[in-house]
Amino acid sequence: MCLIGFPIGMKFCNYRAKLGMRLDLTEIMHTFVCMKGFACLVAVLVPMLMSCGGRNSAPASDVKVPRVFVPALVPSAVTDEAARTQYMRDHYWDNVDFTDTLYLAEIDTMQMMEAFVGYVGRYVAPDDGAAMTTLMKRASVSKYAFDYFAMLAEKVLYDPNSPLRNDELYIPVLEAQVASPLLDKYEKMAPEYNLQLALQNRIGHKANDFRYTVASGRSGTLYGIDAEYTLIFFNNPGCAMCKQITEALSESPMIGEMVERGTLKVLALYPDEDLGEWEAYRNNIPRTWINAYDKGTTINNGRLYDLKAIPSLYLLDSQKRVLVKDSTDVGYIEYVIDHR
Repeated sequence: MCLIGFPIGMKFCNYRAKLGMRLDLTEIMHTFVCMKGFACLVAVLVPMLMSCGGRNSAPASDVKVPRVFVPALVPSAVTDEAARTQYMRDHYWDNVDFTDTLYLAEIDTMQMMEAFVGYVGRYVAPDDGAAMTTLMKRASVSKYAFDYFAMLAEKVLYDPNSPLRNDELYIPVLEAQVASPLLDKYEKMAPEYNLQLALQNRIGHKANDFRYTVASGRSGTLYGIDAEYTLIFFNNPGCAMCKQITEALSESPMIGEMVERGTLKVLALYPDEDLGEWEAYRNNIPRTWINAYDKGTTINNGRLYDLKAIPSLYLLDSQKRVLVKDSTDVGYIEYVIDHR
């Protein structure tokens, strides 16, 4: 079951454990550098996302054959690779008649999901929110088309299990929903809530400060941590992926050396309410880390961080600017540090 925009206060669930390590869009583009790898990504990602709900393709027993979307083709005169990518970024959806609701009602949604994954993964840069703004503007000619493409964007760009999840690309979709006259005030409630969360702790911006408490009862603040890098590790006891990340961080020579030198400090933070679980598990966290909990669950209640999926890693620089947001890939953390 996928829960998007669920109410504050609901107990965290380890949605990411369904698929194992989840990567951000930047990580995926770093990993799937060849077309074969991208095809494998689509083959794995789309069925998983479709299983989370939403419109389904026509059942096999239905005699009506679903209609198929065909992306635009790059003119043969355009030979430069960068120009070809730019052309597809601008014209990929040209064969869609956004006013034809029957076309969208009959289209194979599984294939449209694949098409959306292909568009985002191949032709849209990780920080190119303008591409999504343009797409939603084109879809706004009808409510059906607007809702349909918002659904595709939510599945690919915002689902906590999606390897292509990317707040920078999804924020324009949410902004379009909040501003759209096609939605009533009740339909806008979920987008407004999700937009507030997505706008927190953006890459390149300063992270939200918060207070943490350690076992002795002593408290500190995120901004009080003095180090060249700070790695926030939101975790839950008994979470299999949290254990994997703990092991990966502990076994990393680069992370270990930086922690020993004091250039990197790891804040392992438990954001939930059951302190008995945290107490029972806290000896499993390396002693060289700051092992703490969020007293009063202020992070959750104050919507300071989007924690609908646990575990979650945030890498900050010395000024507490966000370098990596909501990741689960220790190798990518190392990559970002190594390339600064």
